[in-house]
Amino acid sequence: MKVAFGHMGTLTPIMELILEDLGHQSITPTRPTRQTLARGAKYAPEFACIPFKIVLGTYLEGLERGADTLASGGGYGPCRAGLYGELHRRILKDLGYNFEFIFFWPPLKKPLHFYRQLKKLKGNNSWLKVMRTIKKAYGKLTILDELEMMAQQVRPLEIKKGSTSRAFAEALQIMWKAKTTAEIATAGEEARAILKDVPIDPARPSPLKVGIIGEIYVQLEPFANFYLEEMLGQMGVEVRRSIYLAGYTHHDVLSTKGDKGSRRLAMPYLGQKVGGHGQNSVGDIIRYAKMGYDGVVQLAPFSCIPEIVAKSIVPRLSKEYGIPVLTLFIDEQTGATGVQTRLEAFVDMMAQRRSRDLSLGVLNHKTSFFPRAISKA
Repeated sequence: MKVAFGHMGTLTPIMELILEDLGHQSITPTRPTRQTLARGAKYAPEFACIPFKIVLGTYLEGLERGADTLASGGGYGPCRAGLYGELHRRILKDLGYNFEFIFFWPPLKKPLHFYRQLKKLKGNNSWLKVMRTIKKAYGKLTILDELEMMAQQVRPLEIKKGSTSRAFAEALQIMWKAKTTAEIATAGEEARAILKDVPIDPARPSPLKVGIIGEIYVQLEPFANFYLEEMLGQMGVEVRRSIYLAGYTHHDVLSTKGDKGSRRLAMPYLGQKVGGHGQNSVGDIIRYAKMGYDGVVQLAPFSCIPEIVAKSIVPRLSKEYGIPVLTLFIDEQTGATGVQTRLEAFVDMMAQRRSRDLSLGVLNHKTSFFPRAISKA
């Protein structure tokens, strides 16, 4: 099979590894562009969110490059994203494309359906081969998460602007080429060394710390959030997302309960799941506040109901926990300049708050943590 799929951050090389290991041809997507988004928006329903439109545009590009199969996954529950796979399929069929669509529901939600879809990708391989491939891919994903966290920590301290991003791009390419378990381990060591070699200024004051929360796609796909992590890092801010793919796989894909820590913190304010990451967003604001972070940025597609619900609780959380929260709702009309302007104002405000707290002797920053990862520092 020639399989295309949507682009979402560091998931892309993992999908390529799995497909090629199982004997398929991966029609690996390039990073989305404004043209990708425009093409998706042209055929998408008006109510659809920006992840839907970007992924639809990516599917169109993949089909035009010769893909005969599309692969995707989605949540199961109140969020509309669970319907997007079928809606994508119908739109593309109506446009005249002929393809097979493999859509994965979460394995513990619909195990029989998941098994049947996985069997299509299995081909003539043994189930042992499939399990080994998944285990290998998960190991690679764990290293990629670690590299992202390293880059986020180094970027605000870099001496030469952009050096961390260039180092991370080089590290990512090294990891991308690694195919066997041994190659992945060796590449991981080489990639870590590249990021550790980025020149930093040790005398620079401790950077502001900002947590990134919200819907998974706009968190993980840099194109969708205007490369927000890099923007903040180059403003001297250390960021930490609430979602990293290995942790998400562990807490949300291979479990029916999600991140129990976030849910427990959210319960007094939002006592039930509202779909997507809405309840997690509430809990994650509290988690970042308890860890002494300077602020939180909530990222959400325009019209995303779970994040709108979470946003309605933000003023109360911000007041009770003393942490500023900037919410960015994103659609195809959003511009990078507007996002940057709002981030600059937010960073200035956080810097003033820290300066005030330092003068009052009330600043109490705790150690950074790795939210929703398997190992927590």
